[in-house]
Amino acid sequence: MAEDYYKTLGVIKSASGDEIKKSYRKLALRYHPDRNKTKEGELKFKEVTKAYEILSDNQKRQTYDQYGAAAFEQDGGAGPFGGQQGPFSSSYSTGNTGQGFDPSGFSDPFDIFEQFFGGGSRQRRQSYSLTIDFMEAVKGVEKKVDIDGKNQSIKIPAGVDDGNRIRFNDFDIIVNIRADSRFQREGADIVSEMQVTFAKACLGDILQVVTVNGEVKLKMPAGTQPETVFRLREKGMPKLRGNSHGDHYVRIKVLVPKHLTKKQKDLLDALDQEVAKKTWF
Repeated sequence: MAEDYYKTLGVIKSASGDEIKKSYRKLALRYHPDRNKTKEGELKFKEVTKAYEILSDNQKRQTYDQYGAAAFEQDGGAGPFGGQQGPFSSSYSTGNTGQGFDPSGFSDPFDIFEQFFGGGSRQRRQSYSLTIDFMEAVKGVEKKVDIDGKNQSIKIPAGVDDGNRIRFNDFDIIVNIRADSRFQREGADIVSEMQVTFAKACLGDILQVVTVNGEVKLKMPAGTQPETVFRLREKGMPKLRGNSHGDHYVRIKVLVPKHLTKKQKDLLDALDQEVAKKTWF
């Protein structure tokens, strides 16, 4: 079967460039050779890298959508280009050694974290994993670790993301972040859920929302519908570059009681009859 690059990256055919990049970044971090030493991981990394190289380039993506993966095959098999080699190829190399050069300009996906490296080419270096708490990633933290019998002081910048790679003198640190049940992270943005009663959703309320920077009051208007999302500007994660923050999004979950008393049922029945007389929605 022909390779489906969209399926490889876990996106739909109409996905935007940002959605493709986000999905690739997640998969590349999971399967990168520095983190995944298995044969399966190496194969998956090559597959997602190839798929991203094609779908992240508008011209290549249009060619793929029109002709399929056969347009990029290296062999002389049948396809829209007959016995000729496809117009594009892909390769992956670590560091700018001049070998395995990719004319498309695509190289190591960890280059997207150059803010940690300070620029320049990067050869394969000894790397270590360091796990920190979610709030330590928010505020930044300094960790004392023992590496090869030497005490090292590792400064983790505020806003670091899971899988980020930080360069030190002669080694790299790959940061792993423990999940926090209260927050879901999307880049510099934070998403959380707030449960409210049916009555409060109808009547409106002032909610106390817990953010990574403390509690914030949110005015929920009367008639708020389930799954409504409110935006709290600049209340998300600090961004690695600059002094700005991402946003915090609050998704409203309306609680529906499972067990009601007779009085409660009668009240709801009376409300339902009133609604039937005049539409309030």
